[in-house]
Amino acid sequence: MIENHSLFEPLVRYFEGLHPVTGALMATTFTWLVTAAGAALVFFFRDMHRKTLDGMLGFTGGVMVAASFWSLLAPAIEMSKGEGFARAIPSAIGFAMGAGFLFLLDRLLPHLHINFPEHRTEGVKTRLNKTLLLVLAITLHNIPEGLAVGVLFGGVAAGIPEASIGGALALAIGIGLQNFPEGIAVSFPLRRLGLSRRRSFMYGQFSAIVEPFAGVIGALAVIQMQPILPYALAFAAGAMIYVVVEEVIPETQQDKYTDVATLGFIGGFLVMMMLDVGLG
Repeated sequence: MIENHSLFEPLVRYFEGLHPVTGALMATTFTWLVTAAGAALVFFFRDMHRKTLDGMLGFTGGVMVAASFWSLLAPAIEMSKGEGFARAIPSAIGFAMGAGFLFLLDRLLPHLHINFPEHRTEGVKTRLNKTLLLVLAITLHNIPEGLAVGVLFGGVAAGIPEASIGGALALAIGIGLQNFPEGIAVSFPLRRLGLSRRRSFMYGQFSAIVEPFAGVIGALAVIQMQPILPYALAFAAGAMIYVVVEEVIPETQQDKYTDVATLGFIGGFLVMMMLDVGLG
């Protein structure tokens, strides 16, 4: 519940006056723009120290894990019917489907993780250059993030008590915070590959353009088919956890700054937890 003294109360009240699909579009456009802000640092700095980048990527992972539980799985379980194990079945199914969906994308879509050598390209064989492969890797991160925000806004439209504008905004703010380092994580490696600052920025911000599309699709799907909301929330959670374990964490373990990445993860988890409890 939002308290009267909350700094975010005007923002929550503004979004309460919008159609939830419009709210989902605006919220995910915000997360995209924060990615662009991170990518824009390439205009002001030559490079980003690996220690800083690993800490930021750790923060990203912490936010995603906390959001998966506090903003997605917990509400999905709470709104499910039944008792005991039966109450967890919709969330378990949705979670498995979300992880499976990202598993298939990971196997099919050619991509290259940020700190990995080119011979470790994943997905189907391709002649795409390293630049596009790096962008595709980050784009994979952003699909479940946009979907998660959209699904929560769709739950508000469907009148589900466990879905709130505050909770949806908390998730959007948290994802926006962790998108800032993602923009950096794309633009600076591309700059090191020899691309111009402008092209590095364009590719960096473009990696998050899928979020508004995924957000609108998620909101519309829940509005049209209200019973799928627990499954949809858990689906987004499963997809996000898959990304963290398969991509984000391994990227932070390629150098000597693993402790920094771990502290970043803890910090990201705490920030997202506080946002969700405070606004949700």
